[in-house]
Amino acid sequence: MGRLPNDRFLRALDEQPVDRLPVWMMRQAGRYLPEYRQAKERAGGFLALCRNPELAAEVTLQPVRRLGVDAAILFSDIMVPLLPAVPGLDFAPGPKLPHAITDVEGLAPPECADELTFVYETIRILRRELNVPLIGFAGTPATVATYLAEGGAAKKEFAAFRRLLHAAPERAQPLLDGLEKLMVRYLTRQVEAGAQAIQLFDTWGGDLSKQDFARFCEPGLRRMVSILKGLGVPVIYFARGTLRDVGATAYGVDWTVDLAKARARGPVQGNLDPAVLLSTPAAVKRAVAEMAAPVARTGYVVNLGHGILPDTPIANAEAFVEAAHAVKVEG
Repeated sequence: MGRLPNDRFLRALDEQPVDRLPVWMMRQAGRYLPEYRQAKERAGGFLALCRNPELAAEVTLQPVRRLGVDAAILFSDIMVPLLPAVPGLDFAPGPKLPHAITDVEGLAPPECADELTFVYETIRILRRELNVPLIGFAGTPATVATYLAEGGAAKKEFAAFRRLLHAAPERAQPLLDGLEKLMVRYLTRQVEAGAQAIQLFDTWGGDLSKQDFARFCEPGLRRMVSILKGLGVPVIYFARGTLRDVGATAYGVDWTVDLAKARARGPVQGNLDPAVLLSTPAAVKRAVAEMAAPVARTGYVVNLGHGILPDTPIANAEAFVEAAHAVKVEG
């Protein structure tokens, strides 16, 4: 397919020279865009939208066209690879399971990821349409297990999985291992279909203690990252509220993490508080300039510290991208 007209995102992850800082936003294809809401209505709901390659590709493209971001992220959800294993899985809007899953026997074998043909067709469509890199993604085993153990996203404490780690590690570890194999298969298929980078979302992994993370999660994450990097794509590991080394190409961080400290370890992505985008365009531009100034060189990707909020004014999302592109790059 040749070199992309805009590859500064991939160049930054590889610490090659860039003309300006690359920028994209987690959940950039989503509820803050009226065209997304229209596409979702046409599809007949969130899950139906995910299953429709043409419409899923369309909503993936929407923020690229409207905002001018430097990367697209596949429109899907971290629970989609569980669909073959969990009949009745739904989204309202967060994941809702018919029952909690706390054993590996509740999972489908990794080969079931091959059944998610609508995901891979979406990727193939996007590679024909995009002039920026396409990011594939999945949730980490610990984050997906957190939702499985709760039976969805209704609880706020999300303590069921952490309880399982301590009360029944002989069940928790095989569950994590099964999810690891499933996600590796799923992400491998994404890369084979054309994804040019992978992001691992560890939304809840940061809630684990350093000791629990090192015991239950880090070995599997390192295996996943090694396999994916072996496929020739960069891997971004995103966790909230912490800096943890899993061998990734780059690390996504939230607004509670010192960005300069994170950048000193290698390529980094982040880390503006999404609530800033609920203010004014002028305030957004000031915040982006202040955030990026200490790390304004290649190896840094401007992003939010978590997903863009549904009530974000489009003008503020536009200001975020404009401000990132306006930062003077050092070197």
